[in-house]
Amino acid sequence: MDRIRVLSLNAALGALDYSIPEGLDPVPGSVVVAPLGPRLITGIVWEAERLLSAPVPDEKLRPITEIVPVPPIGAPLRRLIEWTAEYYCASLSAVARMALASGGALKGPATTTEYRLSGGLPDRMTPQREKAIERLEGEQATIRELSEIAGVSEGVLRGLVNQGVIEPVEVDLHRPYPAPDPDHDVPELTAAQTAAADAIAASVTARRFEPFLLDGVTGSGKTETYFEPMAAALKEGRQILVLLPEIALTEAFLKRFSDRFGVAPVLWHSSLKSTERRRAWRAIATDPTEGGAQVVVGARSALFLPYAALGLIVVDEAHEISFKQDDGVRYNARDVAVMRARFEEIPIVLASATPALESLHMAASGIYTRLELDSRFGAAELPTIDTIDLTQEPPESGHWLAPRLVEELEKRLEQGEQSLLFLNRRGFAPLTLCRNCGFRFQCPNCTAWLVEHRLSQRLACHHCGHETQPPETCPECGEPDCLVACGPGVERIADEVAARLPEARIALVTSDTLSSPGKASAFIQQASSGAIDVIVGTQLVTKGFHFPELTLVGVVDADLGLEGGDLRAAERTYQQVAQVAGRAGRGEKPGLVLIQTRHPEASVIAALAAGDRDAFYEAETEARRSAGAPPFGRWAAIIVSSEDEREAKDTAFAIGGRRPQVEDIAIYGPAPAPMALLRGRYRYRLLLNAKRTANVQAVIRDWLAQFDVPRSVRINIDIDPYSFV
Repeated sequence: MDRIRVLSLNAALGALDYSIPEGLDPVPGSVVVAPLGPRLITGIVWEAERLLSAPVPDEKLRPITEIVPVPPIGAPLRRLIEWTAEYYCASLSAVARMALASGGALKGPATTTEYRLSGGLPDRMTPQREKAIERLEGEQATIRELSEIAGVSEGVLRGLVNQGVIEPVEVDLHRPYPAPDPDHDVPELTAAQTAAADAIAASVTARRFEPFLLDGVTGSGKTETYFEPMAAALKEGRQILVLLPEIALTEAFLKRFSDRFGVAPVLWHSSLKSTERRRAWRAIATDPTEGGAQVVVGARSALFLPYAALGLIVVDEAHEISFKQDDGVRYNARDVAVMRARFEEIPIVLASATPALESLHMAASGIYTRLELDSRFGAAELPTIDTIDLTQEPPESGHWLAPRLVEELEKRLEQGEQSLLFLNRRGFAPLTLCRNCGFRFQCPNCTAWLVEHRLSQRLACHHCGHETQPPETCPECGEPDCLVACGPGVERIADEVAARLPEARIALVTSDTLSSPGKASAFIQQASSGAIDVIVGTQLVTKGFHFPELTLVGVVDADLGLEGGDLRAAERTYQQVAQVAGRAGRGEKPGLVLIQTRHPEASVIAALAAGDRDAFYEAETEARRSAGAPPFGRWAAIIVSSEDEREAKDTAFAIGGRRPQVEDIAIYGPAPAPMALLRGRYRYRLLLNAKRTANVQAVIRDWLAQFDVPRSVRINIDIDPYSFV
């Protein structure tokens, strides 16, 4: 009897054996439907020798039901799934689910009905109908999705359908995407750009694995440089994947891509409608020579899609911490992207103006090929950087901007130039307390203060999403008019700018205000057209935006990033401030960056002021070497959590009490995590610091396999953590 091994998408089930019925011919990678008890499950056929499975006699095997009409998952992606599960101590099933990220795509070709405004008006206008018509201009989607976009009920929209105000449109779910033209608008590159582009293109043509670190200062034209090897891949009939760290960056990238190649790329991110995900998934799984997707731009989840003919991977802003997934499968998309390129035997480009220290170390070791762009494109020069010592030049009482920074803001406004103020803290104030009794507003689900968002009139937790309205009186003592906002967020800075420069047009740029690609596009258009004088924003403004008239950057609190649980705090601070500084002076006018700090002598601040990146990285490298931290050692975290604090503590101490004694691994804890309560779960943490030679994953697996923990307890493993909160 022919039998196959099927990897189910349920981690509790793992691999199961089935028989092959007559007329079906599955191969490794085939997506199949199989019976399990009274129901049907979806799985992927896997090489039997690579997966353990409980022995089942031939006569007890049940046959698979069908082979799903999609191309098989290729061997390189199957190897990547295995590697990711092994390295990050995750289940194969959990990783494999990311490859089949659109359930609708597995159902085969189809059409659907979407709806759009017809241009007509209803017999009777109501506030809800008016709101819907205003918000749905240019939109086309299902009734449910339009309801979410418009913020009205489905009943309101169906009433508009009945009156012909909204019309149905039959849509082919799998219509092909327009093909990019590699010769559409070929730019003139500098000698340095040409040399870098040619080196990458040679690997594309040779179809060999080669990791490139494209290390270029801000404004040096890294995007235009890697566009040329992308053009080479298109001419070879290959697919290209570009990973971006933030959805908000997508719109700026799309414009540059469309200008170069004539059409938009295929998108993949969490904001896509279900029909868009279905269409994109099937196009990605189809060879470009047969009408498949050619260029995919997406967030980290795009990395696990089943590309039919992948020829090049680009990770833009490769240093970004948002490439690290902090729940589910806790992987780093930058590192997994390198492994995918290795399994696919194709080149990969890691592009950044401030590369991660690990990437620089790989380049210094000869594992990555480093390509440098050390000057800005065209006539643009790097900005002048200076510090403002807040102990010597303090802001006025009740304010947060130093006099010198305010003077420069006024000067830019008079000259018709743009300014940017950076503070990586959303909301109006990070803490609200009662001046009468000292009560502080804390999240009931997390060890965190509630952040005041004055624009939306709410107190919010940035960890679990809990929200409440600011009360009229103190909940503790009942005193009215006694609540005080402590410390600044970007909303408070924007208010101060508005008070000092009442004629200035101000844009607030955070994940709250740029929550969709459409809003990001509107912001970019306004800033590019000169309709904004002062941009006040969080880390979203540190990368990807190019505004030629922006000549002043003010960093409101450069010391903020040095606080908290980030093991790479100094490196992270350097990267953020250097990136936001790089927004200044990208046109013909010179740029100025003013960094407000209380510690100008700190190595990271001094390096930023001196523009001496190499000195900072050398000092950080030595500090990491002495601490046995990455890239010279390895960290891992084991987080034990439960809704019952005693249960979490007892389990963590039971695990800690049977810690393995391994020469190359030091184990610390357990102890309450810095964020001891998160989303209603109490958390205890153990940390492992290992030498590079130690097989820390095997040690963790063998260690935890001894314990049969209660179902209410979760044990999460974080390999190479970026944050230990």
